[in-house]
Amino acid sequence: MGESRHIKQASRIVFSVFGAILLLFFIYFMPLPLYIFKPGSADVIGPMVKVSQPGPEDRGELMLTTVSVSNANLMGYLLSFVLPYQERQPKQDLLKEGETEEEYSQRQEVVMLTSQADAMQAAYKKLGIPYRISKDGVVLQRVYPEFPAHDVLLPGDYLVKIDDKPIQAYEDVRSALAGKKEGDQAAVTFRRGSALRTEDIALKTLPVQSGETGPARIGLGVEPVDVLSVKAESEAQQVSIQAGDIGGPSAGLMFSLEIYNKLVPEDITKGYRIAGTGIINPEGQVGVIGGIQHKVVAADRAGAEFFFAPKDVTEGGRTIENYSAAKKRAEEIGTEMKVVPVGTMQDALDYLAALPAKTGG
Repeated sequence: MGESRHIKQASRIVFSVFGAILLLFFIYFMPLPLYIFKPGSADVIGPMVKVSQPGPEDRGELMLTTVSVSNANLMGYLLSFVLPYQERQPKQDLLKEGETEEEYSQRQEVVMLTSQADAMQAAYKKLGIPYRISKDGVVLQRVYPEFPAHDVLLPGDYLVKIDDKPIQAYEDVRSALAGKKEGDQAAVTFRRGSALRTEDIALKTLPVQSGETGPARIGLGVEPVDVLSVKAESEAQQVSIQAGDIGGPSAGLMFSLEIYNKLVPEDITKGYRIAGTGIINPEGQVGVIGGIQHKVVAADRAGAEFFFAPKDVTEGGRTIENYSAAKKRAEEIGTEMKVVPVGTMQDALDYLAALPAKTGG
């Protein structure tokens, strides 16, 4: 009897421990189909932007702002209702149909590179600096799962050659595959990291895109994106940007201001800590972004004195609030940081030009 009791006791302990492990796994490690959004960082841009002949050191700082995005587990989900300035969003709202998280991350990296090129053009145009655009290759943003290429290629791979044709731009991909039939193979040379590989990949008929006419095209089933570089005619005015692992297009405005600041003799910051956000195009127009309420908190935590926010816009009868949402969050947190609406790069430059130089430390 005593032995039987001990066995039952041991069994209960084992099941209790096993149950506790399962519970902990469910609470801390079981992923939910949600992302948690919260304030990220406010990063000084100066060290990220290099010019061939740098000017005098600036007294103030320009900062880009980010949103922290993390996968939700049960604990994180519950805490997001308690901790301030956290929001939940279904993953499918952020991902394209059928897109993986890896492909989303790669898309954000590609968009960041495009944003940097646009920021350079906006600054060069504002300063009247002659430049040219070079197409430096093609990177894969996405590989569709229903195509044979999915077993070979990955987002982030650079296409180097298809058969015997070098690939420098997206049109080279279409040209190299012209005349191919479904089931044909193409010898695809690609670079992954520092390694160069060549694989034979079978081709399939591509889905018809919206507005596309004519016969169906044959392809690899990838989303290729041109890698662009902006080259100043004068080497002394050449700019390069190293932003690390920051992704997305929303730092465009702040990059353009930092580039401008590096290329003029005066310090446009005038000694202030200036944060902000906003997409920019080569003409210097500023576009709205997501998560601005989180970026305001990040900028305030970093001690920013001013925050540039894209102006609210109305599209298709719907108003997209950026400035209004930023101003509301600034009031909620009681910050002394001033939120400034901008519609163009020039709006930001005009505002900075009107500021008195900061005195003291």
